[in-house]
Amino acid sequence: MRFFKIDLLTLLISLFLFASCERTSTIGLEVDPSLSVQGGLLDTATVTSRTIPEDVAATNALSRYPFGFIKDPILGTTEASLALGVNIPSESYSFGTNAVLDSAVLVLNFDGEFYGDSTANYSIDVHQLTNNLSKETSYLSNRTYAFDNTILANYTGKIFPRTPIKVTDVLTGAPDTTMTVKPQLRLKLNNSAITSKVLNLDATSLKYNSYFQTAFKGLHLQIKPSAQANLGNGGIMFFNLAAQTATTSTSGLVLYFRRQNATTTTATDTVSVNFPISTALGSAAAASVTHNYSAAVQSQLSNASNTQFATTYLQPLSGLRNKLSFPYLKKLKQDVGPMVINKAELVVDLSSGTDVAPFRAAPRLALYKNDIAGQRKNIPDNDVGDGYTYVGDPRANSAVYGGYFDSVKKRYVFVVTAYIQDLIDGKTEDYGTFLGVIPTTATTTNYYLGTTNLITASRAVIGSFKKNPAAGDNLIKLNIYYTKIN
Repeated sequence: MRFFKIDLLTLLISLFLFASCERTSTIGLEVDPSLSVQGGLLDTATVTSRTIPEDVAATNALSRYPFGFIKDPILGTTEASLALGVNIPSESYSFGTNAVLDSAVLVLNFDGEFYGDSTANYSIDVHQLTNNLSKETSYLSNRTYAFDNTILANYTGKIFPRTPIKVTDVLTGAPDTTMTVKPQLRLKLNNSAITSKVLNLDATSLKYNSYFQTAFKGLHLQIKPSAQANLGNGGIMFFNLAAQTATTSTSGLVLYFRRQNATTTTATDTVSVNFPISTALGSAAAASVTHNYSAAVQSQLSNASNTQFATTYLQPLSGLRNKLSFPYLKKLKQDVGPMVINKAELVVDLSSGTDVAPFRAAPRLALYKNDIAGQRKNIPDNDVGDGYTYVGDPRANSAVYGGYFDSVKKRYVFVVTAYIQDLIDGKTEDYGTFLGVIPTTATTTNYYLGTTNLITASRAVIGSFKKNPAAGDNLIKLNIYYTKIN
């Protein structure tokens, strides 16, 4: 009897529960379909891209200076030569009595990047400039600088841009010592020419920099033109023309000479002195860059129509950039309706097989825009000028914002959420959006400036457009993750 009553109680409770769940739709409020939130991914937004020339830029205040000659099988040839002003060691400098030159060496400190083949044999010529470099009024990258035909120095051989070297330090009144210095290019100059042009200058010419630079107008360096055809791939190196630091001697024209001892006429002192080549110390310096492009590149630069090519080209050193456009973003809002962009990514694929050594893909690209006045500006996603960032904001972390080469997926990715939202909403106009090469050391505040691309040499060949995107992965693609509000 006891078990029968328990079973009856269980049955009554079950019937009550089923009755209470009979109409679940009446619990709470129903959702109005007009207020529903829908999310989605759009990966078919059209992006067009064209190869255009990079702007020329001033080269007299670079953090490092390009030099060399490179033959790129895809892009063509690029040559970078240098014009260098030279300073006196100090005001009213004197070589002393009966000075005799033992040797003169042009010392240039390597700095950071080298792009190309460092194992090639380079032939480097040094001449004297015919005009005072410090009196020039323009130092644009497409300028050339006249020089005398007389060769002051020629070096033919390999270079070692990343290898410290041992040199002899000449000390007056003490034994010479051997010391290890950071990587340098050392070019021995013609003794008789330097004796005539520098050692024999009168006291007035050695009184002030301005006087000395009028008498000795500076030096010009180039890869010997007749040797360029046999250089192989060649390469572009960079020199540090800043002032001396605790670990680096200043680049300059170093003279080793003997002179009569100041106190004993029968004794001779051996002396070394550096005539500095340093923009930080007032020396003028400038780079000249010339490009001779391949037929494939030139055909794009010469094409005046809106033809879309399968690949486009990015090259620093006042070379090539890409102009992008997003022609249907405003129409997207009309088709989809009100939408909030949760995340937008610009994906730039490297063109297959174009990063074969020594022509590795550029490790970093810049994405920037023009304002209404045609001035370069950061896009909103990389603009820290408003002084406000939020958790996850790409402006707080350049690695999040993107632009670095992914060597596994062979691509570059930029976060462009704020920029695409503004374009869709009509808050900003697209006056020009651009891709270009920049060094990995560039800061977010100035990386789009034209001078920035003069301190790196690596390039990128990227996929641009295909009529049948499914046939390949070489694309520029815009991925938009959005929330649609009905």
